[in-house]
Amino acid sequence: VTSPIAMGVAEAIGGLPSLTAALVLLTGSIGCLLAPPIIRLLGIQNDAVKGFAMGLAAHGFGTAQAFSISATAGAFAGLGLSLAGLITAFLLPLALGVLPV
Repeated sequence: VTSPIAMGVAEAIGGLPSLTAALVLLTGSIGCLLAPPIIRLLGIQNDAVKGFAMGLAAHGFGTAQAFSISATAGAFAGLGLSLAGLITAFLLPLALGVLPV
C-alpha cells in the first residue's frame, strides 16, 4: 500500500508510522528492481497482468514504472494499488481485532 495508508494503519494498531513509511519505500524500491526480471522469467505477456502485479507488489513506485510499459499496464497498476489500499485500510484493523496477540 502507499505510505500514507500504511502509516495510518500502523498508528491505529500501535505501530511506528515513521518505520512503516521507511519499510514501504524500501519494499517499493525492491519491487521495482525485481518485478521486471520476474515477469520475464514467468513469461507474462499481458500488460494488464504486468501492471496489476506491479501495483500490488511495488505500490506507487511500481505504478510509475508500469506506465513505462504501457498505458494499460499503468492503469491496471493503479487499480491494483487502489484495491490493496482499500483492503488494507478496512480489513487489516478488523483482522487484528479478531486474532490473538
